[in-house]
Amino acid sequence: MVVGDDGALPLPWLAAPLAAALEGPRSHRGHALLVQGDPGSGSLAFALTLAQAWLCERAGQGEREHLAGPRPCGRCGSCRLVQAHLHPDLVVLLPEMLRREHGWPLATDKPEGDEAKRKPSRQIRIDEVRLLIDWATRTSGRGRGKVAVLHPAEALNPQSANALLKTLEEPAPGTRLLLTCVDPEPLLPTVRSRCQRLRLAAPAPEVAERWLQAQGLAEPRVLLAACSGRPLDALALVQGGVDAAAWAALPAAVARGQPAAFAGWPLARLLQALQRLCHDAWLLSCGAEPRYFPPGSVPAGASPAGLQAWSAELARVQRVADHPWHEALLVEALVRSGADALSRPRPAARGGNTRFATLPA
Repeated sequence: MVVGDDGALPLPWLAAPLAAALEGPRSHRGHALLVQGDPGSGSLAFALTLAQAWLCERAGQGEREHLAGPRPCGRCGSCRLVQAHLHPDLVVLLPEMLRREHGWPLATDKPEGDEAKRKPSRQIRIDEVRLLIDWATRTSGRGRGKVAVLHPAEALNPQSANALLKTLEEPAPGTRLLLTCVDPEPLLPTVRSRCQRLRLAAPAPEVAERWLQAQGLAEPRVLLAACSGRPLDALALVQGGVDAAAWAALPAAVARGQPAAFAGWPLARLLQALQRLCHDAWLLSCGAEPRYFPPGSVPAGASPAGLQAWSAELARVQRVADHPWHEALLVEALVRSGADALSRPRPAARGGNTRFATLPA
């Protein structure tokens, strides 16, 4: 997620926006920057790399010429500390769930015991923001300023967002804040108004395909279509055990009512795949080409009414996805609904659908 010893960027499509943020005519020199990027396009990697560049000790003004070079260099003492997640002047504030996933713990996190067994939070909480505020008041450890990265800003709850406002408006000298988001509109207007904006564009399809091929993925075009053109999501899909061939086989498995095709899938990924299959089947019923699945893989002939009923069921389960479902029974019910919609067209149910009302937790 950051620049390593070889100086290579973690994602090749970050080169242009990084150069613009550091050296371009519209370089961002304010103390607060809001980076807007699509999911799976690398906004966290960009924020971390930009923070690493701001802290990099290689190309500071007034240094000897032979030390000059691109930032971040990946080899100076500051860069090595960032790589080890130990830099005293960098705080990476993520929801607890993402801290565990990416290995950026806070000092107050408890990795062992009963505390580690509870379900991790998806929010950035007020006590975590207070830790950041306390850190921001301290003197820089290495003398090149301090940077705080908050990802994603949408994870700030109202209390933590309000607690951040004073620091966001007037941080300690030399302190910068980097926030990322998918959509700035849900953020508090007082948060948006205190930040400069930077729009991180999604990579071009050919760039994303080449990168996925370099990661060892076969048929990257199929995987990119499955993930709406988002290369990091495509990589995560394969790392989760779903390659291009397995993805293309899913529609037929659902049409045959085979829940075993989804064994081991997280519920969020399962719901997303079924929603995309329903979407593509709906496109086919209207005479259009599928968007997420390869042509010819989605069964044709389903009635729009049956697909609408299935879509409503999926949406209802999505709204209560955090409920402690008996997942095996839920997956079986969802796939059975899909088989009904794809293979045995039926009219839309009247009076609502209660298929999941009696599923045991």
